[in-house]
Amino acid sequence: MSQITSAMVKELRERTNVGMMDCKRALEAVNGDMDAAIKYLREKGITKAEGKATRETREGAVYAYIHSNSKIGVLIELNCETDFVANTDDFKALCKDLAMQIAATNPLAISSEEIDPAIIEREKEIAHNKAVNDKKPEAIIVKIVEGHIAKYCKDHALLEQEFIKDPTRTVKSLITDIVAKMGENIKINRFARYSIGE
Repeated sequence: MSQITSAMVKELRERTNVGMMDCKRALEAVNGDMDAAIKYLREKGITKAEGKATRETREGAVYAYIHSNSKIGVLIELNCETDFVANTDDFKALCKDLAMQIAATNPLAISSEEIDPAIIEREKEIAHNKAVNDKKPEAIIVKIVEGHIAKYCKDHALLEQEFIKDPTRTVKSLITDIVAKMGENIKINRFARYSIGE
């Protein structure tokens, strides 16, 4: 199997406007063939979903989830384009899956771009100081810090997290699949997580 490089993933992303993880998966599925990867994404409906991402979402639902121990609760506002989609079983199931994800993982923000920059700076400093204390070479320290931040965002940004019901997928890919299926843009507007004692 040919090696999938970050340059290949970047090129596919630029050509399709699809998320990095979906691009990487597509390239892996077709052994690095760029044209076949584009075809693969189109067949999966992913590029179609990405094209809908700019459409307005004024309908939707506020969904409440209480965990079985009654100690964690989540409110999530999930938006779509029409009332029709908001009332489908697929949309309601997505609301529930996202609320359970938030209850389980306690994300800091919807996307990595929305994580407080002060938190990112703190994490960079921690990773840098740890690498210095571990006597890592200066050239390596930069890569260690970058890797730490990438992992931190993956763990704490809801869309980038592994989906708890299927860790081979991200939360973003879960939403993308429903967007492709329903033919409408769907997006998370906001969420709040409540926990006893916090």
